[in-house]
Amino acid sequence: MSDNHFPVPNGTVPFWRTEPHVLDNHRSSQTLPEKSDIVIIGAGCAGASAAHHILSRVKPGSTPPSITILEARQACSGATARNGGHVKPDIYNFIAKLAADYGGDAAAEVAAFEAKHVYAFKDFVAKENIDCDYTVTRAIDVQLNRAHYEKTKAGFQRLIAGGCAATKQAHFIDAGDAEKFSGVKGAVGYFSYASGHIWAYKFVLHLLDKLVSQGVNLQTHTPVLKITKTNTSESKYSWRVHTDRGAIHTGTVVLATNAYTSSLLPQYEGKIVPVRGTCSRIIVPPGFHVPELTKTYTLRWSEWDYDYLIPRRDGSIIVGGARSAFIQDIHSWYNVSDDSRVLESATDYFKGYMQRNFDGWEDSHAYTDRVWTGIMGYSSDGLPHIGTVPGQDDLFILAGFTGHGMPQIFLAAEGVAKMIMDGVPYEETELPRLFKTTQARLSDPKSNILEKMPNSSSSEAKL
Repeated sequence: MSDNHFPVPNGTVPFWRTEPHVLDNHRSSQTLPEKSDIVIIGAGCAGASAAHHILSRVKPGSTPPSITILEARQACSGATARNGGHVKPDIYNFIAKLAADYGGDAAAEVAAFEAKHVYAFKDFVAKENIDCDYTVTRAIDVQLNRAHYEKTKAGFQRLIAGGCAATKQAHFIDAGDAEKFSGVKGAVGYFSYASGHIWAYKFVLHLLDKLVSQGVNLQTHTPVLKITKTNTSESKYSWRVHTDRGAIHTGTVVLATNAYTSSLLPQYEGKIVPVRGTCSRIIVPPGFHVPELTKTYTLRWSEWDYDYLIPRRDGSIIVGGARSAFIQDIHSWYNVSDDSRVLESATDYFKGYMQRNFDGWEDSHAYTDRVWTGIMGYSSDGLPHIGTVPGQDDLFILAGFTGHGMPQIFLAAEGVAKMIMDGVPYEETELPRLFKTTQARLSDPKSNILEKMPNSSSSEAKL
């Protein structure tokens, strides 16, 4: 398995990047600073959120640390700007597996942490007056296979019986009413719970704009090539971050590099694997009337075969997935870091999508406006890696979100900021215990990335 993964220079243009911000190609200074107290690698949601929370923890009257954010391409040009727009917590599906593997309390922590994001975003966006189309709504997880639905419902009910508070906020609708209330053809049941959707690029660029105004040095088009540790114990700047424009000496490094992490930290090879996902934007031509969609959706045919979509205020629909169109060709999506090419089979899959799947859309003439790809960082155990890199002081990781980062990253970054600024251990950050990056997780030879795929391939892609 090749693990020489760096962002390619010519990624496809997603809908979310069709209105570039003035900071899209920003460099705060012509040359890199020689020293910076903190260097954050990655200017997506993880990197921007980490910098925001770090500065938010500076005590009044104290001098804030110098922070440099390095981004290989344009600001927020990776997975954050290529997703399906969901801020959708998982409060029953993967949570049921976590409960079986790690116990109900540990699973409940994850469910509560993810559910908290829906309203944390709402409050923060309102407080900061961020123009990012953030909307709180209901998720409709539509089940299209009876056997899979019954299995999923059984896991859901076990969580309820076990007292998982977040799961209790959801409800399910069985066959008979499922198609009527969901509007999805062939629905045999669905689960519903609070969810949100967002224009994540605009959210992140708002953060970066504020950070730059506070003195953070943002350097786009500056890929990091490697990280080294100096041998001296005297300097507080014991890390050196090497780029093609020179090196920066720093005391603290935060890797918000998701799919590209193992190229800088080889110990994460096979533990965070780049996986290509696909998204599209569908438009209804003027003059054609369709049933109004006000919820977000997952359409699930099996454990590995599912799509996800959100309705936008402009009337368009963002749809992601299309796994069944290319899943058999493992080399086209697994351990792939090239987001410059859209798979033709995926493009074909989205043609007539709404007409095939939604009642009342048959004569809508809805068409695909744009298709793009994004590279997700899939964790071998399905859980993100957060905290101090094992055995490395002042080297932090915030990565491995398995295509499910939006209901995890923002508050996870707050936990990392507590570790950096307050010196607290991971266990005092209020982060789920299962998210902690540990040597035991890195040493575990097992991986579930491919286990749920047809013919032992995978598909938990949620981009």
